Amino acid sequence: IDLDQKAIEDQLTQKTPEAFQNARKIYNNGGHSKSYALITLTDTLKSNIKKSDPISGTNSEGNSVSGKAYADYDKGTTGAIKVLYATTDLQASYVDCQVGALTEPNMSGCFAATGVLKIDEEEHAYTYDPEMNNVNDRTIAKFSTGAGAKMSGYTDYKYFKDYYGEEDYAHQWVEAAFEGDSTSFSNGNADFSRYDFEGKEQAIKKGAAYLNIFMYVIREWEDAVEDCEIGSIDENYASVHAWDEGVCFYTGSIEGVDGLTGDGKLLHQLADKRCENFKTCGESGTDLAGPAMVNHKLGGLFALGNHQLLSGECATARGTVKKVITQMYIPMIQGTLRYAYKVDKLQGGETEKAEGATFAAAVLPRVHAASPAAASIIYDNMRVGAPTTDFKAVKKAFESVYADIGVSCTDIGGLWFEGDDTYYPGMEPCGAGTASTQSENASYRLGLGAFSSFCLSMVVYFSL
Repeated sequence: IDLDQKAIEDQLTQKTPEAFQNARKIYNNGGHSKSYALITLTDTLKSNIKKSDPISGTNSEGNSVSGKAYADYDKGTTGAIKVLYATTDLQASYVDCQVGALTEPNMSGCFAATGVLKIDEEEHAYTYDPEMNNVNDRTIAKFSTGAGAKMSGYTDYKYFKDYYGEEDYAHQWVEAAFEGDSTSFSNGNADFSRYDFEGKEQAIKKGAAYLNIFMYVIREWEDAVEDCEIGSIDENYASVHAWDEGVCFYTGSIEGVDGLTGDGKLLHQLADKRCENFKTCGESGTDLAGPAMVNHKLGGLFALGNHQLLSGECATARGTVKKVITQMYIPMIQGTLRYAYKVDKLQGGETEKAEGATFAAAVLPRVHAASPAAASIIYDNMRVGAPTTDFKAVKKAFESVYADIGVSCTDIGGLWFEGDDTYYPGMEPCGAGTASTQSENASYRLGLGAFSSFCLSMVVYFSL
């Protein structure tokens, strides 16, 4: 899904109406994840087929193309069927049919426009339009538009739904930014008509990653615990699968095996970026470079959660989920604080204001659940169109809810000024806090390395 995020960002950087429309289409329709062909059979299906049964054909050059049934289909079915494309172990070409809404589609591995499919050892003639009927079932927009049906019982989703008053709050945020319009939330509204391309770009790309994808990652881990069967070692494949998908959506495919590249687009990369600003990199959270302390912690927690679910330790896995989610809020808080200071003291313009507003949107509901008054202070200073921004007020409001959220001053750190080799005035860490223990971080070398390399294959296998 990070390849869709990248494609969206590539369009947004052009800052033209046409490019923004292209980005909007990719946001809504995808191009890289769960690619399938909507094939029209010219005769009736000759046998019953089950979901995931193999289906094969050829591309326009006569080379073999493999897929599988997207759903069950009964003998005698006529018309359209969905064929999910097979994936490979090569990340660069994990699926060679990437069309959807992409401006530069890859059709080398798509089924030819007409031909014959082999289904259950029987040949079936078909036809379809490769440019229109190669589509994607997983999109960034769907992460939010389907949230109400999939996440209604989850604590953190309820924070966001209750605060914004909308099940698809993330989708509404992004769509309003594309449209240059206002949201209609219960709280936390944004009027994007105040922004030109620069501000809309930030609201869209950060909204997609830190509102849509952020909550869907949490959903995967909550779903994993729901699927867990107590004491079972043999029956928890679905639970472990959901857990590992959450890890992959957190990380993405671009980061590679070691997770140390600087071109990632999702939450793992965000944590590494913010730790460089707040001097919270490294296992102890005191460095200015390297993996974030957040990712050190999460590496161990990811491995621990996988083990707990595999072993049927469902109650303890629930506790691990809570620890994971707490860590995910840290870069959102850091991002909001950083741009509060930039706007207040460093003459930040539309870009910085939009970045701050979007980071705030990604954490305000959690703050509100702890203290509506603190959330109001942060919103008033960081909202789209805020007349002034007082970074000290924002910082103090956040600090008032750290204990409730489960983070410390040490976890957040302070905004570092590299030029003077010290913290920016007024942005020092707020005081002594309980940092990560070495035991929590000890599994990093196994955890982060394992989930990074594993996600490379998971992204491939499940067409993430």
